[in-house]
Formats: sequence, structure tokens, C-alpha cells
Amino acid sequence: NTLIGGQAGDALTDADYNVAVGVAALTGDTLGSQSTAIGYGALSTQNFTTATNSLNTAVGYLAGEFVTTAEQTTLVGALSGDALTTGGSNVALGYQTLSTATINTANTAVGALALASMNNTGTASTFNTGIGYAAGDSITTGVNNTLVGALAGDALQSGDSNCFFGKDAGDSTTSGDKNI
Repeated sequence: NTLIGGQAGDALTDADYNVAVGVAALTGDTLGSQSTAIGYGALSTQNFTTATNSLNTAVGYLAGEFVTTAEQTTLVGALSGDALTTGGSNVALGYQTLSTATINTANTAVGALALASMNNTGTASTFNTGIGYAAGDSITTGVNNTLVGALAGDALQSGDSNCFFGKDAGDSTTSGDKNI
């Protein structure tokens, strides 16, 4: 383990191959291995109580702050994935990407505010992709959506299986399924 910063990885007891850099980075974990937390409070509440190779990476101010047992998640950018708790296999790159999802899995958010409001508590596997500034930033319960381009699907809240490509594509669609 490499631990740099006040309270960085300070609860680790039997864990291997972790990197924690920054005040309170990876501070709550006891038995999780193979995590990388860089930045103030990154992965600060992650805590595996059994030996687990979490394979989480969080880089940025409070990135993945509330992750508890999510695995195989990559969060890069200030406040990215900062509400995630158990939702794993997510990729969030950019400021406040995927920032309200808690249990959701298998999502990709690239670009500031992409999928920023998504938090479907009715199903864990949401499979949304938002690429571009604020792409899908209003989605709350929608699943299986692919939104590519700045502000693509930015009004979409509850629709499923929609595909919007290009700047402002689908910008007036708030619900509905299988729109292209």
C-alpha cells in the first residue's frame, strides 16, 4: 500500500495494493484491496468487511465519496460518482458526472454533468451512456439510453432505450421509449 496524506487509508488492516493520496482518501476501508484514491476524500467511505479486490479508481475532490461496496468503478473528476454506494462497473469522467446515482451499475458518463441526475432506485442495472457536456443530465429513472453530444437528451427523465446523437439531439424529449 502507498498512503500519503492525513487519514489516507488509515483504517486498512489486511489489504494490499492500494494507493491513497490526499486527506481522508480511502480512510474508511479495512479489507479492500487494489483501489486507487487520489484527491481529498476520494473513496473515503469505501469499506469492505471481507477481503475483496475492489478494483476501484477515484481521482478528484470527493470522487466516489460515498462508495461503500461498489466494485470495478472508475471515477475521474471533482464530485464524480460522489453519491454512489453499491453501484459498480461504472465509468464517470468529468466534473459531477454520475453524481446522484447510488445503486446503479453499468453506466458510462463522459463530460461535465453527464448523467448528473440519474438515480433509478427501482433497478440497479441501468445501462445508460451519456457522452458530452450535460448529456442526459436530467435522466432520473431512464434505462438503456445512449446519448452522445453536448446536451444530447438533456431533458430526458424517464424514457428507456432512446438513442440521441449530436448536439441538442432529443432536447425536448422528457419521456418515451425507443426514440432515435
